[in-house]
Parts: sequence; C-alpha cells; structure tokens
Amino acid sequence: MKEIIYHVQRTVSHNRGRGKLLSIELLYFIVMVGVFAISCFKFKIPVGIAMAISAIFGTLVAGFGIPIRHLIEGSFNYLNTILVISTAMIFMKVVQYNGMMDTITRWLIEKYYSKPALLIIGLSFIVVFPGMITGSATAAVLTGGVLVSPVLIYMGFPKEITAAVVAMAAVFGEAAPPINVNALIIGGGIDLPYIGFTMPLLLVTVPLIILTSLFLGRKYLSIFNYQKIKDSLPTSYLADFGPRLFLPIIVLLVLMLRETFFPKLFPTLGMSIYFLVSALIGIFSGKKFNFLSISQEAIHDALPVLGILMGVGMFIQVMTLTGVRGYIVINCLSLPAFLLYLGIAISMPLFGAVSAYGSASVLGVPFALALLESSPVITVSALSQLAALGDLMPPTALAGIFAAQVVGEKNYFKVLKYCVLPAIITGIWCIVIIIFANVVANILL
Repeated sequence: MKEIIYHVQRTVSHNRGRGKLLSIELLYFIVMVGVFAISCFKFKIPVGIAMAISAIFGTLVAGFGIPIRHLIEGSFNYLNTILVISTAMIFMKVVQYNGMMDTITRWLIEKYYSKPALLIIGLSFIVVFPGMITGSATAAVLTGGVLVSPVLIYMGFPKEITAAVVAMAAVFGEAAPPINVNALIIGGGIDLPYIGFTMPLLLVTVPLIILTSLFLGRKYLSIFNYQKIKDSLPTSYLADFGPRLFLPIIVLLVLMLRETFFPKLFPTLGMSIYFLVSALIGIFSGKKFNFLSISQEAIHDALPVLGILMGVGMFIQVMTLTGVRGYIVINCLSLPAFLLYLGIAISMPLFGAVSAYGSASVLGVPFALALLESSPVITVSALSQLAALGDLMPPTALAGIFAAQVVGEKNYFKVLKYCVLPAIITGIWCIVIIIFANVVANILL
C-alpha cells in the first residue's frame, strides 16, 4: 500500500512540475477505480466496503491523509435514500407475507391463461413491482422473480429464458416509479428535486417491459398448458379477507397521489413514512405474521444495497475533494454532441458493472449537467435507466446472477446472452428520449 501511494505521489509531483493539472485528477480517478476493481474482483470484498477502501486510497494519494470528516459526511450523503429503501423493503415483505402478492399472481394466471401474451406481460409486471417500490433490481429478482419463475417454467419456458425475463423485468423495475434510486442520486447531484418523474419514468420503462417480455417469450406462448400448472399455483386469500387484502397498496397509492393532486391537504411526510404507514396497515389486512421478524429480514436483505450507497457516498465525496469530479464534469461538458450521446450509451451501463448506483453518481451527474439545455427531468429519467442496465454487466451482473440462481442455472452467462439485444434496444430508446427531451417534456410535463 505504501509503495503504491509513494509511486502515485511521485507521478503527481512530476506532472505538477510540468503543468499537467488535468492528468493529475485523471490519475487519482484511475487509482480509485483500480483499487475498487482489485478489492471487488480479486479479494471478493463487498462492493460497499470496496468503495470505501478506494475512497481512502484516493485521499492518501492526493495527500489528504485519511480525512474522517469527509468519509463520514460522504457516507450520510444518501441517508434519505437509505431510509426510503429500508422502509420500502419492509413494505415489500409485508405484502409478500400477508398474501397479497400470491393472490395477485394466481388471479393473473386464472384470468389470462387463455391469453398467454397478456399473461407474460402481467407476470413481468409482478417482477417489476418490487423494483418499483424499492429501487433495487436485486429485490425485484428475490421477491417477484421467485414467485414468477416457477409459473414461467410450467408454461414451457426454458430456464435460461425464464431467468432472462426476470432479469430484464428487474432492471426495468429499478428505473420504474415511484422509487428510482438512480434518479434520486443524479437529481441530488444537480440539485433537482424528485418531483414530476412519474410520467417520464413510465414512458421510459413501460414500453420496454412489454416489448421485452413478448420478445423473449414469443416462441413459447403457444405451448402453454394451464391444466398442467393449475394445481401448483400460489394460494389466493381473496375469499378469506376480501378487498381489505389490498389495503396496503391502496393506502400507499393514495398517500403518493395526494402529494400530486392535493398538496395542501396535510404536510408532506416523505416516502419513508408512507411506506411504514402502509406496512403497518398490512398487519391487519391479510394473513397473520410477525412484523418484527419480517422487518429484521427485510433490513437484512437490504443491507448490501444500503452498504453500497454508503460506499458510493464516500467515493463521490472524495472525488469532489480531490478534484476528480470536476475533471469528469469539465470533460463531459466539452464533448461534441454525437460523442456525448455515444459516451452516455456505452459508459453508464459499463460502469454499472462496478455499481449501478455508482454509475448514476459518478457519470450520471456530469452527463446530466452536460444536458442541462434539455429538460432535466426527462434526461435524468433516461439516464437512470441506462445506469440500471449496469446490473446486467459482468462480472458483477447482480440481476443476471440472482435470476440464474432462482431458476437453478449455474452459468449466468447463458442467461445474459438472451439479455444482450433487449439491453441494446433499451440503450437506443433512452438515447432517443434524451435527444428529444424537450419535445417529450412539452407533452408530458
């Protein structure tokens, strides 16, 4: 470690003497990314801790020592996002344990088994839903994906295609409203409040969800045999509890829509409070469960994502401290338009192999600043979906790896190869939306 710091500082001093200031910031960035990559891929250190280690290396090579204040301050940069994800995970566990998700899944199959195209779209939206609520593709795979995968396999889908449908739906769910962590991170970096994103995010994600599910399932819809799977469907609790089973989601929607249509009715309490209130209502709306136990389970499942956010906060704080962030912003702003769009389409998903949230913060913020002449809400919405594609990028590829595990496929590259074309189409769609952001804004906003 001391040798690395010594050689980097020698290079920095040499470059300073020659007046190459920009290359100094680039060198800091290369060191930070390199340390992160080695920590993650060679030593298998969790992503959040690896980002913290790389941030410390950044301060050391820049001559700041270990500035505890900046590291702690950075770890709290995304405190609001952490609270939203934590409470959203609790809400997701509640509607899973009280029987609501099982009931919706069974209803969809019984209602649309004669229309398999509509059925696969509905099943994809079941995977999307946890991602919408938590802002995490991993959460979508491990909750909705677990419910939907057996049904798709019973419908005749091969394991690899099933996992690909789940992985793509999870990636779209990460970007779908109401909770889009990538958009929250980018918006926080350019002082853009998370207001008015619902319709733009629906425009970005919904056409892709429908198109991708039909594209991946097109060869297998005609062989679906409802009689074969009807005895193994999830249990419906509608007869036991009636419409009150859906009270948690109804209350959550009312609270969120109240902010849009009746903002002066009572003070805004925040998304984390809305999720908690809706989760508490779920205790009395369906099956009995231990609320404390499932809350602990939810927080345990969310810890990797929360750790990543804290690590990303430290990483970005150190990038700001050392001038790396300014270096990236200046160079992004100076790119010609065609190179800017190409850079966005390629670099954001690729950097997502490190962390989708990291891609949103490190690259999403400067790209959003470079596109300020366009509608920021529209551009941030599209950038957030491009960042979410990072969950398909190896070697981390969280959405692909977990989707493969859910269906019992050991080689996740067999899953990812079916995601390549949908991912390319997604990238093209997002760039088109960015190019015509002002036109879209005039229609939607």
